[in-house]
Amino acid sequence: MLKNIPSVLSPELLKILMEMGHGDEIVIGDGNFPAASIAQRLVRLDGHGATEVLSAVLELMPLDTYVEAPCALMDNGSDGETPPIWEDYKAAVKKAEGEREFELVERFAFYERAKKAYAVIATGETAIYANIILKKGVVQNG
Repeated sequence: MLKNIPSVLSPELLKILMEMGHGDEIVIGDGNFPAASIAQRLVRLDGHGATEVLSAVLELMPLDTYVEAPCALMDNGSDGETPPIWEDYKAAVKKAEGEREFELVERFAFYERAKKAYAVIATGETAIYANIILKKGVVQNG
């Protein structure tokens, strides 16, 4: 065990977060996301919710400041009605990184982008359209 590492982050996920470089992307998928068939590298955190995983990842990984929207959500195709979990995601990002932009990505385009992601985290999240892509930023010294 280590101090100050969120317990939800497995050794495998810590290794992946360390390996990722600036601009690499990681997907946090809900329980319905086809993680195993899409992932180049798959980390299973089935017993955990996506917001819990997102908050833990953001404790260690900075978001990219060189892009307009370092967070991408899978578009639910609704006219203004958004999944409640999106507000939880926005709150978690704001707490860790301040105000950041989110982009909506059409469902099948999201799958294609996820195939190119450095890794996919499969969670046990039961909320629908609870999939998010994070673009890694640069760790600043000082």
